[in-house]
Amino acid sequence: MHVEPSAAVVGTVVQGVAFFPRGGSAHVIRCLAGALRDFGWSARIVAGSVGAAGQPGHAGTFYRGLAVCAADFTPALDAWRSGGDPLAQPVPMHSSYEDRAGAPDRFFGDVAPAVAARQADAWRRILVTSGSTPPDILHLHHLTPLHDAARQLWPTVPTVTHLHGTELLMLEEFEHSTKPWPHATYWADRLRATAGASDRVIVASSHVAQRAMTLLRLEPDRVTVVPNGVDTDHFRPLRLSTQERLALLRRWLVDEPLGWDESGQPGSIRYTTEDLAAFVDPVSGQARPVLLYVGRFTRAKRLPLLLRAYARVRLRLGSAAPLLIWGGHPGEWEGEHPYTLVRELALDGVFFVGWRDHDHLRSGFGCADLMVAPSVDEAFGSVYLEAMAAGLPVVATASGTPGILINRDPSRPEGWLAQPDDEHSLAAILLAALTVPGARSTRAAAGLAFARSRFSWQAIAQQVATTYEAVRR
Repeated sequence: MHVEPSAAVVGTVVQGVAFFPRGGSAHVIRCLAGALRDFGWSARIVAGSVGAAGQPGHAGTFYRGLAVCAADFTPALDAWRSGGDPLAQPVPMHSSYEDRAGAPDRFFGDVAPAVAARQADAWRRILVTSGSTPPDILHLHHLTPLHDAARQLWPTVPTVTHLHGTELLMLEEFEHSTKPWPHATYWADRLRATAGASDRVIVASSHVAQRAMTLLRLEPDRVTVVPNGVDTDHFRPLRLSTQERLALLRRWLVDEPLGWDESGQPGSIRYTTEDLAAFVDPVSGQARPVLLYVGRFTRAKRLPLLLRAYARVRLRLGSAAPLLIWGGHPGEWEGEHPYTLVRELALDGVFFVGWRDHDHLRSGFGCADLMVAPSVDEAFGSVYLEAMAAGLPVVATASGTPGILINRDPSRPEGWLAQPDDEHSLAAILLAALTVPGARSTRAAAGLAFARSRFSWQAIAQQVATTYEAVRR
């Protein structure tokens, strides 16, 4: 069914997410809600929130311009910082798909059913305040107790569940790990029941669809593939001079530093004006090629692998290409902290930018020449498309969605695909990208054309609107 853009409202939708804004799913929700208006769908956002207005995790700030009803986790976070239980608060902290020791958002496998019931009850109260009438569609992102609350409140409203991959990684960990999480079986069963009760499940690629059908035991006709999009108006090539690059880098690294070490405090990693010399060739005075990592510091992103591969590049090329680390939500990491590893390796040339507003990322792309993120089993990876739309070639791994999204046509590659978890493969690709004449520009041109022609949010919203009409009663 083809849905034409329309100024008239054809339906209302609640887009719900139990987490505060910090990952790719939040960007999907924000862009999709705006684009759906062109197809007659009026969206309300129900989401978690932390901090005051203007701070990165604040829902009203992040989803600005949209109708937002927020679950404020700030009191729960404050209780945790004071030694209390963040899950015992009137609005309990959401749970996490990642098992991170000492985090305020406790891993699902460690969350008891009684606590899950309190979370669902809190969400039900928040949904009541989100609007006086039931929506025509519930579009709920991830699999969380928010689903139970919505089903209790609006049992006849069709539900579209949107998976973003992290819940699938957790289910795979439940199956393959020997760690004795006390409530792993409960949550595996509950997530499967939640997905099974949904009228439709949206996933970002055919690769994720196969994993979802296997792990959640879904029939194929219940699963719809809708890729994530990219804001092609915002993310476009930005050609900066050496001085313009240095001015931005000085702001991010020297004047307004947000990089953070094991303390979790933004600004605890600081640089000097003299450190910026790493970005300029001392002979030509021109900007050196810059590698850029963008993402969280979770285990699946494989940032330690990138740092070790980069150390090999430094051994071969010296200081020819600095590495910018963009992202890492303050205080959140799995495994060894990347800054700790940089110190252990005595690795020069690595700069931590910190967690920045997503709107600033286009400038980050403008300061770089190659985007590298060696994630494994990435459910989609919008940042790869954003980089390509901004004119950067990308380095990913031959796993997950990037493994089938990038370099589909060997004669017109958009980037490079390293072998998953292979430090040597990644280092060899980085060396080639930095030394082979024309390699980056050729791939950048192919990636730019691909991203702009196939993944505008207007095209993605049309597919979602079609799904809404298919399940609407």
